[in-house]
Amino acid sequence: MNATVENAPPVAQDDSVDDMLLWWEAHRFLHFEADLLDHREFDKWLGLLDEDITYRMPLTRNVRRDAMAQEYSGKQDAAWFDEGIDTLRQRVAQIKTGIHWAEEPASRVSHLVTNIRVLDVTPDDGGGDLVRVRSRFLIYQNRLQSEVNLFVGKREDVLRRRDGRFTILSREIHLDQNVLLSKALTIFF
Repeated sequence: MNATVENAPPVAQDDSVDDMLLWWEAHRFLHFEADLLDHREFDKWLGLLDEDITYRMPLTRNVRRDAMAQEYSGKQDAAWFDEGIDTLRQRVAQIKTGIHWAEEPASRVSHLVTNIRVLDVTPDDGGGDLVRVRSRFLIYQNRLQSEVNLFVGKREDVLRRRDGRFTILSREIHLDQNVLLSKALTIFF
């Protein structure tokens, strides 16, 4: 029996921005960023970050369905990462020394970024736009012969667009696991 369009269930409305060019620009930017990280081009990656960046990965909690608002730690609570540009530069400098205990030898990492949606665009005080983007990620990390880590989750980014160029103004990372099995968090999300 073939289902007809008339009998199909209603489709939920997608409230994301209906601008294909903007979506494509955000899509290309996030994939370019992933490629820089996968090729260990950390200085170039730092160039994609806004000087005012907030880079945060709250803790994930197991909560009852009636308490879903507390699934992730709040802005004033502990987080896996809660960094600005100076801390991110320090992390890159530490990795580049060649004596970082958890990154010598260097990890092999692959970032898969998908389900990219532009949620909204607002004017920026500096004359550009703030573009809020949501995406999903799968990050594979391999160290030494047999150390493998998988990180899966969601990100919400605010990209600042000025003069046709994006920078990452904020990134909030929500892991889908609440217990990290990796020995260290040395990768960038």
